[in-house]
Parts: sequence; structure tokens; C-alpha cells
Amino acid sequence: MTSFAFQSNSSFLKAPPVEPGMRFAVAGIAWDGSVTNRPGARFGPRSIRQASHMLCDAIHPLFDVTPTGQLGDAGDLPLPNTSLERMREAMPSLVDPLIRAHHMAWLGGDHSITLPLLRAYTSWLGRPLAVLHFDAHCDTWRDHFGEPSGHGTWVYEAIREGLVIPQCFTQIGIRSAGERAARNYVSDQGGLIHTARDLRGLEGAQQLAAVFGGIRSRLAAHGHPPVYLSLDIDCLDPAFAPGTGTPEPGGLTTNQVLSVLEELADLPFVGMDCVEVAPAYDHAELTSNAAANFVWTYLCGRIASDPEA
Repeated sequence: MTSFAFQSNSSFLKAPPVEPGMRFAVAGIAWDGSVTNRPGARFGPRSIRQASHMLCDAIHPLFDVTPTGQLGDAGDLPLPNTSLERMREAMPSLVDPLIRAHHMAWLGGDHSITLPLLRAYTSWLGRPLAVLHFDAHCDTWRDHFGEPSGHGTWVYEAIREGLVIPQCFTQIGIRSAGERAARNYVSDQGGLIHTARDLRGLEGAQQLAAVFGGIRSRLAAHGHPPVYLSLDIDCLDPAFAPGTGTPEPGGLTTNQVLSVLEELADLPFVGMDCVEVAPAYDHAELTSNAAANFVWTYLCGRIASDPEA
């Protein structure tokens, strides 16, 4: 097992260092070299870990399980911090051993980390993935302000590379400014987009039932492919998550995101990331606490849906 930088007093849920045989692991990807507004997401992993300590014994109130005892922390991946290309080149040798040994939750970092993660998962599984993507931004631009790639291009690149099943790609919370070709790119390729406007006033399981049904039916129609979850914290309204690089008013509530994570916990997830937490702009640790809660809920949902795995 590859060894990473680790501080036992600041791990997620105070978990021990990751060891062979642990079902779950978290790892930080402290990279923010592709942000287009406010930098600082490189400090996201540290703040998410710290916020997770408030969860105490980590027994989930809905699922009534805890990842404690099944979870290890692999620390932060030792990556180059000045070159997107070099960062992505360094990822496979660090990521592959972890995804083959553990069900991973990745703590970002900006959203450019998701493309190399998808490459790693599809290489390992030998097939494209379904994706559940929470975000304020569509991330389907064909260039990154004149550069070929960045944190706003990964969805476009993933679809073009065949890493994902377009008809099983679902975006939730989209609301930022952008040309129609970018805003509707996922739906134009056959996927689903639930904008923040579409979801206004819908929070509970019954109110969101149509959303869940649409996702499930598409997965069923494509043979229930493996699902990857990518959660950009700016999907939340800045009232719930001010600590992010590109805040967009009119976003989701914390309750809405939790409803989706709880009700879809039984999907065949293979991994997840939580990205774009920038603690320098946070207030009262609202953003870090939300991120820690989302990752914890995801992990508990995996245990509850498949306790014998």
C-alpha cells in the first residue's frame, strides 16, 4: 500500500491510518491550481476533516450505522501543486491502489480532480460510469478561459473521452450564467439536468420522488451501471456554504442534498468526491460542516444499503 502524508490528530472522523482490509477510506486531494475566481480549495481537506470531529461517535440518525471501525484515512496525496498536467499525470499511481483496496471518498480540492478520478475508475472497472453531479456550474465548457482544461471543463472532457454514460449523467443544482450550448450540454447528450430553479421548494423524499424515479429508471435501462458521485459544495446556496471559490445565489439547501443522498443510498456507488470547499471564505464553519456531513452520510448510506460487503 502506498504511504501518504498523515496526521493522526486531524483525520476524518478521527479514523486511524488506512490499512489493508478496511472497507472505506478517505484521502485528500489538496489541489486548487485551476480555480477561476477565489483560490483556497487546497485547504478543503483539512477543514472537512476538522469539521467531521463534531460528529462524535458518528452513528447516523437515519441509517443507525457508523463507519467507525471500517474507515481509514490515507492523508493527502503528494501531488505537484503548480501544473494541472503534472498533477493529473501523478494521480494514477496514487489513486489506483486505493480504489482497488477500499471504497473511497475523496476530499478536494477544486473540481479539476474529478476527471483523473473518473479515468482511474473506468480503467479499473473496464466500463464507463453513471454520474450523479451536484453543482452550481455545468462544467461543460470546451476551454478554460483560453486554456484547454480546468475545473469548468471536466464534464465535457469526461463525455468526450467516453468515461461516462451520457444518458446516466445527472446534474443537480445548476444555475450559473453560461451560454446555452454549455448549460444544456448534458441534456443534449441524453442526460438529465435538474436546475436549482426546478427544485425550488422541493426538499423531502415525497416532493423529490420524480427526481429519484428519473435517475433510477435511467440506470435500470442501462443495466444498473456503477455510479460515481461528484459533489461540488457550491451546489448549495451561499447562505448554507459561503466558503467556496465561486458562490452562486439561488442554490440548493442542505436539506435537499441530504434528501438525495439518503434516498439514493442504495444505488451502486463506487466512489465519491466532495470538492471546492475554500475555508478562508467560510463563516462559522458552515461550509466545512456541510461537506463533512455529506461525506459521512454517503459512507453511512453505503453501509446501510450493503452491510455485508
